[in-house]
Amino acid sequence: MIKSRKSPEEIVFLIENWIRQKTLESSSCGGVVGLSGGIDSAVVAVLLRRVFGENMLAIKMPCHSIEEDNLHADLLIEKFDLPWALVDLSETYDSLVKAVKLRTDSLAVANIKPRLRMTTLYAFAQSHGYLVCGTGNKAELTVGYFTKHGDSGVDLLPLGDLTKSEVRDVAEYLDIPSVIVEKAPSAGLWEGQTDEIEMGLSYDQIDNFIIGQTDGDKTNEIQTRFNSTKHKREIPPICELF
Repeated sequence: MIKSRKSPEEIVFLIENWIRQKTLESSSCGGVVGLSGGIDSAVVAVLLRRVFGENMLAIKMPCHSIEEDNLHADLLIEKFDLPWALVDLSETYDSLVKAVKLRTDSLAVANIKPRLRMTTLYAFAQSHGYLVCGTGNKAELTVGYFTKHGDSGVDLLPLGDLTKSEVRDVAEYLDIPSVIVEKAPSAGLWEGQTDEIEMGLSYDQIDNFIIGQTDGDKTNEIQTRFNSTKHKREIPPICELF
């Protein structure tokens, strides 16, 4: 386990103040987050509840999703009395996949799911005057493990400077149910999918890279991925003519 750079209490205090400040700067009045049933979205949802009270929304957006994730999302909603909404994207996804006529087992098709969720979150956020709060952490951002214009399509990234280990520490501090904290992280793109299997890297290996602990070939691999996914962390380049 990677030792946190700050205590969970300090991290929560800093993030909550940062969210308040960014909300004031944007003349917004709350936040919306997609609730997947996983640890990252759980942490963001609880932070928004603490900061905004009733002026937040946790949106469940199943898309042929695993029932266990839905149950875990409901568990969080009940425990923290989260304002929430449900938008089942399964039929919308099926219609779009049919229209684009691509192989259903391709990554391009799998990435339609987070892009549909992004569109849904912005529809709710704009109608309420809220900001879309993403769930990406520093480990995922480092290796580019997110969908461009999907789960990266957000206004704020409250966990963006936290290692995965720090996210776990914060989740425990916030008293998020252990069944959510301890389960294998997954983007839920398909049955049996897990983050670490898909990446071919463990979160501890990526966390070590972030805090400067070298790990031979893994360090080189992570650095290569960081370099090759730079475009995913930046706004599109502009062809400047003048």
